[in-house]
Amino acid sequence: MSALVLAPNETDPIKVAAAVNQLAQGRSNATGSVTLTVSSTSTTVTAPNCATASVVLLMPKTANAAGAIGTTYVSTIANKSFTLTHANNAQADRTFGWIALG
Repeated sequence: MSALVLAPNETDPIKVAAAVNQLAQGRSNATGSVTLTVSSTSTTVTAPNCATASVVLLMPKTANAAGAIGTTYVSTIANKSFTLTHANNAQADRTFGWIALG
């Protein structure tokens, strides 16, 4: 679930409280889902909140993703994206959830 994004000059205490409450409830705009690119050894993920110092964590969402976790890793972290390196195969359902923190 995504969290409420406030304008830098927001002064409405109700909106500020709502945003803080959403964060306390675990909502974040730093999450997403990715399916590994078929017949390729890398997949680039657009992640607007990602920065070079972020830590990216993956969670397999399908059986084939769980099987690929041993050969899938975050090889590059950049501003607004990261790249996964993985085995080259024809499975089209290697889907992971991700979170980029920091």
